[in-house]
Amino acid sequence: MRGSLLVLATLSLVSMPQAQPLLADADAVPVTRTAGADWPSFLGSGRDARSPETGILTTWPAGGPRLVWDMALGEGYASVSVADGRLFVFDRTDNTARLTAVASETGDQLWQQTYATTYEDMYGYSGGPRAVPVIDGDRVYIFGVEGRLRAHQVTDGKLLWEVDTNARYGVQQNFFGAGSTPIIEGPLLIVPIGGSPADSPGIKTGEVRGNGTGVVAFDKMTGTERYRLSDELASYASPVITTIADRRWGFHFARGGLIGFEPTRGTLDFHFPWRAKILESVNAATPVVSGDLVFISETYGPGSALLRITADGPHVVWKDERRKERLLSHWATPVLHEGHLYGVSGRGSGDAELRCIHLETGEVRWREKLPGRSSMLLADGHLVLLAEYGELWLVEANAERFRKVAEAKPADASGKPLLRHPAWNAPVLSHGLLYLRGKDRLIALELIPATGQATSEAP
Repeated sequence: MRGSLLVLATLSLVSMPQAQPLLADADAVPVTRTAGADWPSFLGSGRDARSPETGILTTWPAGGPRLVWDMALGEGYASVSVADGRLFVFDRTDNTARLTAVASETGDQLWQQTYATTYEDMYGYSGGPRAVPVIDGDRVYIFGVEGRLRAHQVTDGKLLWEVDTNARYGVQQNFFGAGSTPIIEGPLLIVPIGGSPADSPGIKTGEVRGNGTGVVAFDKMTGTERYRLSDELASYASPVITTIADRRWGFHFARGGLIGFEPTRGTLDFHFPWRAKILESVNAATPVVSGDLVFISETYGPGSALLRITADGPHVVWKDERRKERLLSHWATPVLHEGHLYGVSGRGSGDAELRCIHLETGEVRWREKLPGRSSMLLADGHLVLLAEYGELWLVEANAERFRKVAEAKPADASGKPLLRHPAWNAPVLSHGLLYLRGKDRLIALELIPATGQATSEAP
């Protein structure tokens, strides 16, 4: 069995039947909504859940903004990505993982690529993918829950290369499989892997060890490994890359804490331990970067910390103390606006709150009970929140007070709710259309009318 896994792990240009486009000309997808911005990866192009689009509707009917199109989906918690009129969605039906490309304005299918998967979740949650497709020019990359990393051609779905990362790097299954979305840096595709030596015990023992593959960079054109770093293990947070003091920095909130690294050469700068003591805990919210400040947060124990990054490593600006937690982010990444963080705090549905905190001091400015754990994006001075049972809120991004501008529960013409629990996917806004995913359905709502679309500088 081990030998067969090693064969599967070998990188190859795979020769297999390719998906056939369903539209006559998939190279030129019809686009009418020319204003606005693409959303090519998890949390958008800046990986910060901030949209530059303006002109959003602030008055909604009970069923929400106008439904443009919808489609049935299988299992999975991955949001969609959008670029050049194409939308990519990654899901699973039975024992088949599916990457589907549709026209972003109509939902018409362009092509679909599949592969077999036998992944089973340890805790009975969805067996579908968690990581969002990453669009980069003429390619789209996916990272399956079972560790399959694949590159496809955007126009017709042709499979260009793939790597079975679990087999190649000895990944011991994390609680919920692979869940971090890779990121592009120049010629590199940077992927949190978190492999272990062959003799490492399973995660439930609490003694699983790393083997130097906490983060692995691949040549995005060929899939060839370019570097590996850190003994950290896999988490569910996704890496971010930025520039601080004239140099590039990569940050990944791994299972045991935050690692800082140089993303082009692959040198490890620091490891900042930050994880709850209990075994069944995860780090899942992506770091938030502002200048030379990096904010991290989790919900199982230590809470939040703000770090200042310098040439000699991270320095704590503030961190939560016992019984004085400012923000306890579960999986939803907080959003930064005008020096304040807006985040969902709480481990369960019953204690979920929307909180506003001042970034540099950690002062909690206000808090408001939510109808469940929620994800959000920022657009046009407002927070768009999707709660896990399908409620949609529009909240003013105002540090002085909480003000809900609109709310709805998206429904079809008969009034039947469109989004079923668990709606755990981050909302996406691209070219005026708001894309929301629930348990078994993806919907596209018109948040910005096509005739009134405009763009502005990033908020």
